Amino acid sequence: MTTFTVMSWNVQNLFLPNHDDGPDTQELFRQKLASLAAVIDHVQPDILALQEVGPDGVLSRLQAALAHMMPHAIDGQPDRRGIRVAFLSTKPFEATNHIRPFPQPIRPVQSKDPIFDDPQTAIDESLTDEMGRGGLEATLFIDGKPVTVLTAHFKSKLISYARQRGLVGGNQFQPNDEGERYRYAAYALYRRTGEAVTIRQRLNEILANPHDPENIAAGTGRSARLIFCGDLNDEVEAATTQIIQGPSGSEIGTGGFARDDQGDGFRMWNLAPLLPDINGEPAYSRRYKGRGELIDHIFASHALVNPNNMPAAHTIMSPAPLPSMDDNPNARRNEPGSDHAAVVAQFEL
Repeated sequence: MTTFTVMSWNVQNLFLPNHDDGPDTQELFRQKLASLAAVIDHVQPDILALQEVGPDGVLSRLQAALAHMMPHAIDGQPDRRGIRVAFLSTKPFEATNHIRPFPQPIRPVQSKDPIFDDPQTAIDESLTDEMGRGGLEATLFIDGKPVTVLTAHFKSKLISYARQRGLVGGNQFQPNDEGERYRYAAYALYRRTGEAVTIRQRLNEILANPHDPENIAAGTGRSARLIFCGDLNDEVEAATTQIIQGPSGSEIGTGGFARDDQGDGFRMWNLAPLLPDINGEPAYSRRYKGRGELIDHIFASHALVNPNNMPAAHTIMSPAPLPSMDDNPNARRNEPGSDHAAVVAQFEL
C-alpha cells in the first residue's frame, strides 16, 4: 500500500510586508516564511491545504522557501481582505474546481444590518448568497489512484461589524451596542452554516452514484477516495461540523464504527478522535482566551477510513505551545508561525 499524507494549516495572515495586514519589514516576513517552511519540510505532505493566504504572489514565496519540493500550486477565490485558501502538491493536479455560490435551494442569508441595503439597487446588500472565501477542490493521482481533496475556511467566530462612512460608524471589531453584538454573531453563524451546506453539497455531488443519485445506500464513499479539510471555525460537535460529516452515527471510537450501514457511502469521518492529547489536554488546534479549541479538521470517506484501514493523525505547532489569542486580529502581525496548529493525516491507499 502507498502512504498519502495530507496537511491542513491556517497560516495566519500570510501577507507580504507591503500589505496592510502584513508584517512591518522584509526581515519579519522572511522569519514568518522560514517558520512555516520548517514545519512543512518536517511533515513532508503530499498535498498541503492552506488557509489565510494573501495576494500578490505570497503563495509562490512560501513555495520557494520549502526544501520539500511542492511544485504544483493553486489558490482559491479571496474574501474582501484578500485572504484565500490554497493547495500545494508534490503531484500535478488532474482537475481543479472553485466552490463558492450557495447551492440550490438554499436562499441568501443575512450578513449585515438592513440599513446597508441600498434601495437604489435591485439586490439586497444586507444578504449574501455565497461563501466569504471560496472553497477549493483538486484531484490528483497517487500511484495511479485518484484522490480528491477539498479545503475551505469558514466564517470566523471573531465578529466583524459592517461600517460605512455616513451610515454606521465605529470600530470594525467592536460593537456599538449590545444589540449589534448579538445580531452580528447571528449573521456570522448564518454564513458559516451556508458555507457548511455548500461544501456538503459538493461532497454529495462527488459521492452520489450517477445511476441512482438520490439513494443514500448507493453512495460511492466505499470506493471513492475523498478528503475534506480546513479551518471550520467550529468544534467537533457544532452543527456546522456535523453537516459536513453527513449521515449521523458510526463515528470513530463508537460501537457503530465497526459495522457497515447504509450511510457509509455518503458519510465523511472526522479524524478528530485520532488526534493525540496535548500535554494531558484534549487535542486542540487553536487557543482562544486560554481555552484550547479544535476548529481545524480533516474528514475522509469510507474508502480511506474504515476498521480495516485506519489513518494516523496528529497536530503540529509553530510556535509550541500555541499563543492564546483574543479578539485582536492583528495581535501577531509581526510574529512568525501561526496561531493555529496544523492537522496532519496519513492515509493508506
